[in-house]
Amino acid sequence: MDIGILRSVCLSFPAVTEEVKWVNDLCFCIGEKMFCVASLEPPHTFSFKVTDSEFDELSETEGFKPAPYLARAKWVLVTDSSKLSRKDLKNYLQQSYDLIKAKIPKKQKRDLGLD
Repeated sequence: MDIGILRSVCLSFPAVTEEVKWVNDLCFCIGEKMFCVASLEPPHTFSFKVTDSEFDELSETEGFKPAPYLARAKWVLVTDSSKLSRKDLKNYLQQSYDLIKAKIPKKQKRDLGLD
């Protein structure tokens, strides 16, 4: 997956910021909470949050595995992005964004223009 495509999709959502953390990881955040993390070093793997019901299924799917350090929070690591269509990528990233956004306090959502 081209990192530019991932950036384009993530930055298309309202109030998203990006920053490099841990030297080589590009983090996409809403209200300072991550919803996608991508490796800046090839191969460009990336992680995002999924629903509880999708976590087990995706974790056993070729090209995916539980995300290191974040699996307990139901994040998956995409190790082979060719297993995802652009439509599926956008849907999973939108879902991850929505799952994280739902946890942001109402006042902060207002401040971010998300109410």
